[in-house]
Amino acid sequence: MSHHDRVIENPLELIGNTPLVHLRTFDEATGCRILGKCEFMNPGHSVKDRPALYMIEEAERAGRLKPGDLVVEGTAGNTGIGVALVCAAKGYRCILVIPETMAREKVDMVRAFGAEVVLAKKAPWGDPNHYHEIAKGIAAREARAFFCDQFNNPDNIKSHYETTGRELWDQTGGRIDALVTGMGTSGTLIGAGRYLKERNPGVRLVAADPMGSVYFNYITRGEPKAEGSSVLEGAGIGRLPGLFELSGIDEVIRVSDTEALAAMRQIIGAEGLFVGGTSGLSVAGAVKVAKQIGPGKTIVTILCDSGRNYMSKIFNPEWMKAAGLEGQ
Repeated sequence: MSHHDRVIENPLELIGNTPLVHLRTFDEATGCRILGKCEFMNPGHSVKDRPALYMIEEAERAGRLKPGDLVVEGTAGNTGIGVALVCAAKGYRCILVIPETMAREKVDMVRAFGAEVVLAKKAPWGDPNHYHEIAKGIAAREARAFFCDQFNNPDNIKSHYETTGRELWDQTGGRIDALVTGMGTSGTLIGAGRYLKERNPGVRLVAADPMGSVYFNYITRGEPKAEGSSVLEGAGIGRLPGLFELSGIDEVIRVSDTEALAAMRQIIGAEGLFVGGTSGLSVAGAVKVAKQIGPGKTIVTILCDSGRNYMSKIFNPEWMKAAGLEGQ
């Protein structure tokens, strides 16, 4: 029985079990079925509600998080929204460290859930002023604090193995030729991908990577080096996360902001789904994979979050013009 058929007693049960939708307007260009997992339909409007819930509930089960404790996380925004709403529902105090360059909407939303926000200056990975390091420091200083640590916490991967991967397999009846998605922490592709490969080793796992990320160079030639930059938030990364497992990934495809934003506009304008830029990144990657593996295949991708998070940025013509992306 789906959760649409009954009254939900615990609102956190609304996380996950998102629909998988056929993005028909991409069929003609590729001859493949591209299916998008509607993660923008989670209560926090992103895929990150899943690891947020899992990291907190696994910590509760292990006794690392008890009533009255503080939850701390460093985040580009969406994981923070997930953590903030889970903490609101469970009654934990929450401190989130977010880079000040992130979309204002995400900061406003976590504050609405009652989280305290520490804005971090832009700093490279490993720098004491980087948002991850600041969050780690706060958790270490505070008595009774749990640091979610999404980049290193295996429960991030586990959430996608147990939920996202299983749902994709069930929703397609096991007919999946490839899973293509952008990577931030890499939890979605590694976790969901592991579930799918255990059931069919032939499923191709492909990372779609923006400019400014180390994944592309690392996966193609073992060098964790980035070049260029991207306006996309939450996909791509400046340093390899502790979670990342090279063995789980078959291929990485580079996707420019121009390609990602064009795919995003097609998803919005032709499919009627209001998604953000990383959904465009993932679908643009899926289109490239479709053209490689030939017609008649089923490619699954992740519509990671809602465009509502970015009204002040990529949906704001002045901001786009200042970013040099006019007319995208």
